Amino acid sequence: MNIHEYQAKEIFRSFGVKVPRGYPAFTVDEAVAAAEQLGGPIWVVKAQIHAGGRGKGGGVKLAKSIEEVRTLAGQILGMQLVTHQTGPEGQKVRRLYIEEGAAIAKEYYLGAVLDRATSRVTFMASTEGGVEIEKVAEESPEKILKLTVDPAYGLRDYEARDLGFALGLEGKQVVHFTRFMQGLYRVFTEKDCALAEINPLVLTQSGEIVALDGKLNFDSNALYRQADIVAYRDTDEEDPSEIKAHNAELSYIKLDGDIGCMVNGAGLAMATMDIIKHYGAEPANFLDVGGGANEAKVALAFEIITADPNVKGIFVNIFGGIMKCDVIATGVIAAVKKVGLKVPLVVRLEGTNVELGKKILDESGLNVISASTMADGAQKIIAAIR
Repeated sequence: MNIHEYQAKEIFRSFGVKVPRGYPAFTVDEAVAAAEQLGGPIWVVKAQIHAGGRGKGGGVKLAKSIEEVRTLAGQILGMQLVTHQTGPEGQKVRRLYIEEGAAIAKEYYLGAVLDRATSRVTFMASTEGGVEIEKVAEESPEKILKLTVDPAYGLRDYEARDLGFALGLEGKQVVHFTRFMQGLYRVFTEKDCALAEINPLVLTQSGEIVALDGKLNFDSNALYRQADIVAYRDTDEEDPSEIKAHNAELSYIKLDGDIGCMVNGAGLAMATMDIIKHYGAEPANFLDVGGGANEAKVALAFEIITADPNVKGIFVNIFGGIMKCDVIATGVIAAVKKVGLKVPLVVRLEGTNVELGKKILDESGLNVISASTMADGAQKIIAAIR
């Protein structure tokens, strides 16, 4: 789950992580009022969407007067902001963040992720702040410093100090950086983060370490114990199909391809997408109906897939264990009768009640292409859409 920058900074502030003063705004008048409350002489008008690269897309602007704040807020609110993370369709700006300006001496990058290879929180830092860190990693990997935290001890001050010195900080700057790092580590662990990213992290001319930006992503599996984080959710930033699937407890992620996939089990779903790509096509989604899905849930999953206008064919790949093949077959038939079948459909069933499932599909009168293996199914659906 993602949240907005201003929400991330509210969390940072509560953990002692230093951020500039700022206020969210949903209208131009609110933006002006926020600027007046902050005082001048410089304000930053920031679009709030769940994507990086807002500055390059025209979503972050400096204002040197209240009237300029009004003008920029009017321009940015409601715009379709396109960044390298939104795709060509962009994302509509519905919220702004009005923030005080900062006297920047140096920009850095600082991020924290869970390294699944070590099962530990790993910090990444670089002197190359304010630019795309992916580009730095590709072109100058030696400029990215890493610090892996031992969960038995937590982040120790000397580790944070060493990282600060490695970034070229000195004296009291390192003291401020150590305090900053300890606060960020507490945010990450106590709030069940999957990602914490600050780009840029800045050293001000007065020697303070400040988060000029802030991005937090949370482990969805831990949200049951993070009610305050759930309250930050902005469904306007999410795909409507993904919201519908989430409410039905379906694991669904929309992708850019044209072959819709309905699978049971995350591992099998990943393998299904892999084999579609292996044979030269692109999956339109990840969809795991789970092991205990009923007929209604299968029908809803089918509706979600067919609602995607990019889908030119559907591959149903089910290994029946807890999820029985006849339940899948009945659900598919119910969904097809409800929404209609306008694209080719390939079904591969294996496992519990597989013969009954095939019999139900054969007798349904639907134009279903049967497949015996994953590879067979992938090749048949690709051939059918071409």
